[in-house]
Amino acid sequence: MRVIAGEFRSRLLQAPKGTATRPTSDKLRQTLFNILGPRVEGSRFVDLYAGSGAVGIEAISRGAEFVWFAEREKPAVAAIRANLAALKIGGGYALEDRGVGKLLESMVDKGRVAEIVYLDPPWEAAEEYDFALHFLCRNAEKLLGEDAIVIAEHSKKQPPAEMYKAKSGGVLERYRLLVQGDAALSFYRVTSG
Repeated sequence: MRVIAGEFRSRLLQAPKGTATRPTSDKLRQTLFNILGPRVEGSRFVDLYAGSGAVGIEAISRGAEFVWFAEREKPAVAAIRANLAALKIGGGYALEDRGVGKLLESMVDKGRVAEIVYLDPPWEAAEEYDFALHFLCRNAEKLLGEDAIVIAEHSKKQPPAEMYKAKSGGVLERYRLLVQGDAALSFYRVTSG
């Protein structure tokens, strides 16, 4: 794995030891960031189920203002820390090692708002997709900036729902589905319902 573009272009990244995580491929990451384009620069970016941290580090490399990483698997947390240290990234990020729920709750409590949220739980963990996407939908007014986008990486054979509804009437709705090999990206935005 390597950083695709930006300040840390072509620098190698360490993958977590073991088989508990499945890193996002360089090709899929490149496709993702080509789609996001200039909206990454100056953004507040959230990398949920961060694995090696490659997606969030790519965002930092491309000029994101701040990146929040959430990961609870110890080998993955160690890989994120090692990658940040190797690139000498000393600030502009926070790492929550107690998992996605803790990070999202903390962001709501502290009034932290993001423009881009990326989530990549284990593909077979449908409950993790549902948890994160429902949480983001319910708390969209507190967590997601204007025109924010939420991207879920998943197996092309098991996409998350097309729409998540909150009791408040807000809706997180898929507006784009991109398939690349066995992987796919679902792009969501908040609508009024």
